[in-house]
Amino acid sequence: MATDYYAVLGVRRDASQDEIKKAFRRLARELHPDVNPDPKTQERFKEINAAYEVLSDPQKKQVYDLGGDPLSAGGGGGGAGGFGAGNFGNFSDIMDAFFGNAAQRGPRSRTRRGQDAMIRLEIDLNEAAFGTTKDIQVDTAVVCNTCSGEGAAPGTSAQTCDMCRGRGEVSQVTRSFLGQVMTSRPCPQCQGFGTVVPTPCPECAGDGRIRSRRTLTVKIPAGVDNGTRIQLAGEGEVGPGGGPPGDLYVEIHELPHAVFQRRGDDLHCTVTIPMTAAALGTKCPLETLDGLEEVDIRPGTQSGQSVPLHGRGITHLRGGGRGDLIVHVEVMTPSKLDPEQERLLRELSKLRGEERPLGQFQPGQQGLFSRLKDAFNGR
Repeated sequence: MATDYYAVLGVRRDASQDEIKKAFRRLARELHPDVNPDPKTQERFKEINAAYEVLSDPQKKQVYDLGGDPLSAGGGGGGAGGFGAGNFGNFSDIMDAFFGNAAQRGPRSRTRRGQDAMIRLEIDLNEAAFGTTKDIQVDTAVVCNTCSGEGAAPGTSAQTCDMCRGRGEVSQVTRSFLGQVMTSRPCPQCQGFGTVVPTPCPECAGDGRIRSRRTLTVKIPAGVDNGTRIQLAGEGEVGPGGGPPGDLYVEIHELPHAVFQRRGDDLHCTVTIPMTAAALGTKCPLETLDGLEEVDIRPGTQSGQSVPLHGRGITHLRGGGRGDLIVHVEVMTPSKLDPEQERLLRELSKLRGEERPLGQFQPGQQGLFSRLKDAFNGR
């Protein structure tokens, strides 16, 4: 055949119907006579319309692929040279290419769902570990009590828009290369609602909602962490026109603790003991989240070692049990000695054969606590 319809639309011969339709719509937007009135462009527009008429019809497409005359299959008329009504069975595709899906027309509702809201709540470590209940104040939009969300002053009501007659849109007819084309747009008088409010409510100015401060009780589950969000369904902003409210999200921010650092569900702290206590062993009292406990420092404990207190950390948010409390030990070497202390230490070093220690050198390594500090500092 003289015309390669696939080449006209710029698609492969095995292109799907969706690909053919997309190619036609793209070219229709570029070559439509109302967009580009050049005579050569009009001829090109006729060609793509004829090509789409054939390739979009499975029966005509099959005849065309077999080398026959597709216009004799299905009663089409005009071909590429004719531009009568027979060529515009695809008129809706051309309109969709310019104006989108017409199924979305019609008045829109004044009642819409409200937006979600979020509030920040600060809690301490003990509350995060075991959970708590908090009263919070929320400033959000609520239904206007004066008009009950209708937006109209008491004793009045919304009326049908006299410009669009309740359709929410107005139509305009224009002449084009295709003949008369009708386009629609939202009604400028009612903003697409189909109704107008002649006398708005004096309390909410016709919005159907007002700002109000409320007090809510929030249950904080045990194990929450920084950034945890608790959803309170239906406690957010009431929508315009008294529409259903959105949700309220409570975002948890955990305050720093004076002793403990949190890492997941484990707690970490550091105890500094003198050199003699590390050598001989000792017990150090520690105020944990569960009360006063003694940390057992074994004799010979080295700086950087840790003592775990199992089950003394944060409650697991999902699942039972708790994390651990890890006590890191730092051994403090005295920087000043009186004569008697110095004499005794020298005697001890002589007894241990450590008067002139050679030392043990090895590649540099970080202790456990140093690695933990680097992790907390983001190094």
